[in-house]
Amino acid sequence: MSQRNPEELAAGLDEVARSPVGVGTLELIVRRPAVEQREVVDTAELDLELGLVGDNWSTRSPGGSADPERQLTLINARAVALVAVDPDRWPLAGDQLYVDLHLGGAELPAGTRLAVGDTAVIEVSAAPHTGCAKFSARFGVDALRFVNSPDGRALNLRGINARVVTPGTIRRGDKVQVP
Repeated sequence: MSQRNPEELAAGLDEVARSPVGVGTLELIVRRPAVEQREVVDTAELDLELGLVGDNWSTRSPGGSADPERQLTLINARAVALVAVDPDRWPLAGDQLYVDLHLGGAELPAGTRLAVGDTAVIEVSAAPHTGCAKFSARFGVDALRFVNSPDGRALNLRGINARVVTPGTIRRGDKVQVP
């Protein structure tokens, strides 16, 4: 398992920062049907109550009280490509929507709505999405420090949380855009 060192991560930051602003692409959809399981799909449904249909978000919280502000997680595809090294390892990040879109707080503050595909709309939440022990175990302590660094936090390299506001079908390759 290859992991990037701090110099390699820093060298990739400019490419991540060049992510498109305002209009991007849904590169990967990953459901988590159970803890530590990942299912990559080309098409999925976003639901007001369930979030990503087939994902365990709504059932894995203690007492079944899933936080609606953390219904979906998005990660920048360029950022995950940098830390994961191998594209087959992207799903290990644990996010559901992998987008080629600038996710920085200045570009997508809490409350920003994003149209995904033809019908679905999601809203960025204020709940922070930070790297954890699982992220560190999968991608290395240097990757965890990188995504939680001041630059990493400003760009939301670990990703952002969102909730579904308009349900719909989403597909790999769909546009993700501020309407």
